[in-house]
Amino acid sequence: MIAGAAIAAASALLASARPARAQTGLSAGVEAATDEARRGISWSENRAALSADAAAGFGPVDASARVVTLRGSSRHGDADTVADIALGTGWDLGAIRVRAGGTAHLFSGARGKMDYGEVGASAGFTFGPLQVTGGADYAPSQDAIGGDNLFVYAAANAGVPGTPFTVVADIGRSSGDADDPVRAQRLRPGGNYSNWRLGVEHRTGPLTLAIDYVGTDIDRRDAFGPFADARHAGDRIIGRVRFGL
Repeated sequence: MIAGAAIAAASALLASARPARAQTGLSAGVEAATDEARRGISWSENRAALSADAAAGFGPVDASARVVTLRGSSRHGDADTVADIALGTGWDLGAIRVRAGGTAHLFSGARGKMDYGEVGASAGFTFGPLQVTGGADYAPSQDAIGGDNLFVYAAANAGVPGTPFTVVADIGRSSGDADDPVRAQRLRPGGNYSNWRLGVEHRTGPLTLAIDYVGTDIDRRDAFGPFADARHAGDRIIGRVRFGL
């Protein structure tokens, strides 16, 4: 009886699913930031970074690419840049939008093999000026990252009515198994950890000005090896300027 109810509920859910509205046209932008921080840790030696990105829709599939300067990041084998190439798709389940996709992280100027890939899924909904999203990204076991890596997160942003300001916040948790404890320090310096961000954005036409406070609970005493770069995993303020097309 319970199994029958579960099957019926799943069937109803699938029946209500429909492809999310595809992105049309091409969008692009450039950005300058005081640091390239991802999941609370610096990818650019806690130094200024430049990036360029582009995205386009192809029917139900969307594609994007972003290239960022890394300034000889020791976390990524002294890489000069990283290119993030992503493909994704989505569905609307009533008021909830579900997305799934994959991303390849390709490093240039690095010592040794640093490239790795991950897949992810998320679900979000919008209520007035508030947008809430939760999801997970998973990198299967790969030599470049010394094992596997799971990142689970929740994020929210809300426009302040009558103003060009948007408040953003997110929190995440990185965990996984380490086949190579030294390489695993790339994405999890010191082991499993949590990260957070709180920021505000000011948008006027194509220009966005933003400031973020980011932090982690990483204990530097537990980090080791050439890839940990634990000096750049603590709390800090990051400024960003973006021009979108």
